[in-house]
Amino acid sequence: MARKKRWLAVAGVALATTATVTVTAPSAEPGATTIRYTEFGIPHITASSFEGLGEGYGYAAAKDNICTLASTYLMVNAERSRYLGPDGYANTGTSGGTTNLNSDLYFQRIKDNGTVERLADLPAPHGPEPEVKETVRGYVQGYNRYLAETGADGITDLACHGAAWVRPITELDVYRHVHSEVIMGAAQYLLDGQVTAAPAVGSAQAPAGDTGAKIVEAISAGHRHGVGSNALAVGSQGVAGGGSMLLGNPHFPWQGKNRLWQSQLTIPGRFNVSGASLLGLPVVNIGHNEDVAWSHTVATVAPFGLFDVQVDPLNPTKYLVDGRWEDMTAQQVSVDVRNPDGTMGKVSRTLWATRYGPITTSLAGVPLPWVVSAHAVRDVNMDNLRAVNTWFRLDQARDTDDVVRILESTQGSPFFNTVASDRKGNALYAGIQAAPNITDEHAKSCLTLTGQATFYGLRLPGTPPVSILDGKRSECDWPADPNAVAPGLLDPKKQPRLTRADFAGNANDSPWLANPAEPLSYPRVMGDMGTTRSTRTQELILTAQKRLDGTDGLPGKGFTPESMRSLLFADRSRTAELALADTVKMCQGFLGGLAPYSGGLINVSQACPVLAAWDGTYRLDSRGAWLFEKFWANLPVPDLGVGPVETAPWKVGFDPADPVHTPNTLDTGRADVWLAFGNAVHALRKAGIPLDAPISAVQTVTRDGERIPVHGAPGSLGVLNVITPGVDAAGAPEVTWGSSFIQQVSFTGDEPPQVSTLMTYSQSAAPTSPHHADQTKLFSAGHWVTGRFTEEQIAASPVLHTTTLD
Repeated sequence: MARKKRWLAVAGVALATTATVTVTAPSAEPGATTIRYTEFGIPHITASSFEGLGEGYGYAAAKDNICTLASTYLMVNAERSRYLGPDGYANTGTSGGTTNLNSDLYFQRIKDNGTVERLADLPAPHGPEPEVKETVRGYVQGYNRYLAETGADGITDLACHGAAWVRPITELDVYRHVHSEVIMGAAQYLLDGQVTAAPAVGSAQAPAGDTGAKIVEAISAGHRHGVGSNALAVGSQGVAGGGSMLLGNPHFPWQGKNRLWQSQLTIPGRFNVSGASLLGLPVVNIGHNEDVAWSHTVATVAPFGLFDVQVDPLNPTKYLVDGRWEDMTAQQVSVDVRNPDGTMGKVSRTLWATRYGPITTSLAGVPLPWVVSAHAVRDVNMDNLRAVNTWFRLDQARDTDDVVRILESTQGSPFFNTVASDRKGNALYAGIQAAPNITDEHAKSCLTLTGQATFYGLRLPGTPPVSILDGKRSECDWPADPNAVAPGLLDPKKQPRLTRADFAGNANDSPWLANPAEPLSYPRVMGDMGTTRSTRTQELILTAQKRLDGTDGLPGKGFTPESMRSLLFADRSRTAELALADTVKMCQGFLGGLAPYSGGLINVSQACPVLAAWDGTYRLDSRGAWLFEKFWANLPVPDLGVGPVETAPWKVGFDPADPVHTPNTLDTGRADVWLAFGNAVHALRKAGIPLDAPISAVQTVTRDGERIPVHGAPGSLGVLNVITPGVDAAGAPEVTWGSSFIQQVSFTGDEPPQVSTLMTYSQSAAPTSPHHADQTKLFSAGHWVTGRFTEEQIAASPVLHTTTLD
């Protein structure tokens, strides 16, 4: 109460200096829900019950993104082929997709098995908590209310205007959506292999001896090109003047079902949280409340494992366990399919499973032929609907100790680390999640030869360890641990966590260096230790260390809100810091300015002064940055194999005693490095891009026909503000994913949290929405949205307007 009184007094003084404003609390009458919109279409939803809160969320989310949501419900109900044809693209995973038909077969199997229905009916902690059920019930009402008001024909977004597949939803649709998000860490690698699995015929061969190396390479590539995040928590010793701070910077897709959406959810006196969630999940996934701020990063835990089962050569649907043959389970799965002539047909397929899980014949595109053995999948999240409870409780956490207790007691975080700060001045890293119960001892006893390569082999920093266990022995299944929430989960007490007063963070590498002053240890299933860190991890650590030491060129020591924001948008490249000077010398050293490229020799002399003048950043006006990016992308990939590898041809290798500064010194005496440089210059000239083109000219996103320049760079360049450029269907430049919902939260004494946010791709995917591009333009300019959390801050919005749902 004393804290709230002080907040009111401070807010009142601030408002008195500008204008006279009367602050009144929103209606809390039974059944009334208010949606107050502040700048950039951010909804602040207030209700007297969780059902009312869900209704407001559902209504507002549908208003902004009904086509994206309706498409998601189409996917999880296995109906994409019915309405859109079997050959279309389905975005089912974190960094990839498949055909509509394969997607439908995968989700139809889950429907036929009643998986989500069973989980939704379980009591907490395995099923949704009562308040979560109320919120979901309200969400359905709100979504359906908006749809009833507009009708499919009244939707202005042409992506689903008048579409027959836009329909009212049920609570089961929402739980299916939640479940689909939880399992996508496995689905992105294994979906296709499961729905096409069949015994090999003819002259098919068993998996080759280099299969393990190929899997490691494929998983590394998926991890490198998939979603990711940075998060940095700074404690009382790292903040100028004391307190704590959080910088959350997830890198998620800019289109489709994995868009984030921002809101504030409030039940006066009971529940108050602000932040973002995966669109359609009516809880805040990353955000802050009055006392705690948190974000997630994609972890290095593989949320699945394989079991190699020996099959009967005369009857390959029989497999051997403990010396006895068992029959695989055959399941006929059928989906409706729209034929090219518009008629309806049906596709049926027999899908196979063992005691361990479904059979797959590929992993991340690597073939696993079903010949003398087959490979079964166990997904640690297939029975996980607990995630929604995890986020619901995090929304109410009171300090970082509470965050740890919530993560341990639910084990619902599907494949995420959690980084948090609290009002007490603590900075937390927690890698507590749903992880397979594969202790180091279990791995040593049960990994196959291929499994040893995939589990211990490293390709690039942060590669998740994938287990392939001996399915001939039942003892090799994931054992039940009495300390875990569910069978097959690793004891949460064995999972890494670190609380510091200076800083803790993660940039998608393993937990080892959440803070270099206190390296962590943990079972190998959680990730590697003592190995090369990515240049993005190095940049995150160095950003924190230099700011705390006052050696980054900014005044003073310790973080302020302004310095934290400016350091993210400085767009510095750690990779350029390590390699630019050597690259310039190499360029200047080419005899006659001629460098090799794939077509012969090319004059690169004009590139040398461009790179020499570049400051190593990826701001909009950076000239030379695009050339360096193309050079780095062309560098030779190390030979296929397993074991630790560097991400570039460095002269000085990795030193575990100096992990933040090694490897270093680009080996510019190599012919393949020269070739990469020549090919980069040739590629830009062929594309008609000047060698000194600024980032603003080549890295853009198009909104309403306007090309909006976007600063930042791929994570491989050691830039915190990760942006992945691509092209649209017409071949025009288009950002595909990267920095999404960015938040910077500060706690100081008893003051309300000071917050800045930015939804880089804006709140709405609908081109007809006024909030389709407004924050994207803000992001382009390097500006932030001032967070509005207290009643006084919300009331002070100059564009405040309210929708009431009676």
